[in-house]
Amino acid sequence: MLGLSHNTLLLLDALIAIVGLIVLITRFKLHPFLALIISALFLGLTSGMPVDKVVKAFQEGFGGVLGFVGIILALGTMLGKMMAESGGADQIARTLIQAFGKERVQWSMMFAAFLVGIPLFFEIGFVLLIPLVFIVARRTGVSLIKVGIPLLAGLSVVHGLVPPHPGPLLAIGVFGADIGKTILYGLIVALPTGIIAGPLFASFIARRVPGTPSPELMEQLAHESEAGNLPSFSVTLVTVLLPVFLMLLKTFADVVLPEGHLLRGWMDLIGHPISALLLALLLSLYTFGYARGFEPKRVARLLEESLAPTAAIVMIIGAGGGFKQMLVASGVGNVIGQMAVSAQVSPILLAWLVAALIRIATGSATVATITGAGIVVPVIEMVPGVNRELLVLATGAGSLILSHVNDAGFWMVKQYFNMTVSETFKTWTAMETLLSVVGLVFILLLSLVV
Repeated sequence: MLGLSHNTLLLLDALIAIVGLIVLITRFKLHPFLALIISALFLGLTSGMPVDKVVKAFQEGFGGVLGFVGIILALGTMLGKMMAESGGADQIARTLIQAFGKERVQWSMMFAAFLVGIPLFFEIGFVLLIPLVFIVARRTGVSLIKVGIPLLAGLSVVHGLVPPHPGPLLAIGVFGADIGKTILYGLIVALPTGIIAGPLFASFIARRVPGTPSPELMEQLAHESEAGNLPSFSVTLVTVLLPVFLMLLKTFADVVLPEGHLLRGWMDLIGHPISALLLALLLSLYTFGYARGFEPKRVARLLEESLAPTAAIVMIIGAGGGFKQMLVASGVGNVIGQMAVSAQVSPILLAWLVAALIRIATGSATVATITGAGIVVPVIEMVPGVNRELLVLATGAGSLILSHVNDAGFWMVKQYFNMTVSETFKTWTAMETLLSVVGLVFILLLSLVV
């Protein structure tokens, strides 16, 4: 057609499909689940795939992703719900604030969010900890922005870079990365990135945008917790970090023990993300539930309630997996991989750039991670020695960039912090972009030594 090569036509098809996906989400406000299905089927039909293979490829991609991430999502959400209801998150925040003192309260907020955010979605962590921002701001007299931005940075950076969050876990599955190494590298990158975009940036921007909390929200949210039977700081920490410890233990066993060793086999079982989260959840039923005086009926109700808000996220992740599989099955991924190799573009930089562009266009970090990983994955086969764990982190970092008016998080932050659109750009959008760019710098630096 028009004298164009097959590879060029495939790229045009992919471009039209991705632009169509963006337009459906942004212009026509179609739910991302439906937009991803439509775009994937369009790509399959126009790329020359046999008609009977199109839906099958989408189905395989959908099921392949949810067979792993869907279980992780459910277990992580249940664990987060138990921590929230028991007051464990509140205990972490109180302890850190007490340890850091009033003059360094912004540091305590970042570390509290960093720890609490490991098993929680960003939105859940935000709703859980936002009352703490108002309480601390009222009690210490510190600017709402100086207190709040570090908290947002801590939640956001673990959401984008550290498993068992769904985005990084999904990319791990696509790239075939090692879970333990990804956690280790993710923590190495996330902590300094969160410090720069959190406490340091907050101290700078709070002088320009101090923030004026809504009196109504201050009255509603700035009240102290009345719970008298909170789990201790150490108990909360052990429960929340147990899955991370078990997954790191698995990686350590894989390094020091020979293949086929009995102990290594057990460590692989216990340290698998599903097993690790299940064990942490079972522990939380006691530490965050029965030990707090919760009756079995209440615990069962909390677990059931926790799953309802994740339904849409599960469907979007599954549809994104189907779209990714269509990119692979149609041959588009191979063409992009060949181009990246011939252009000598760093795969890490390519993963970050693709995810960043999709994030800016759609406003969805999840869509950016899924689509970006699907586009970049063929490069792994063409460029020997690419560090798959760093590709996961680069995709996650790219998915955080430039949150703006097409992102629900932008409006959530604007309303809670009582800012204008301009002030939200100067604070929240700038912070997210700092996380993305600084994270990429640290990932590139880490690539020099691992």
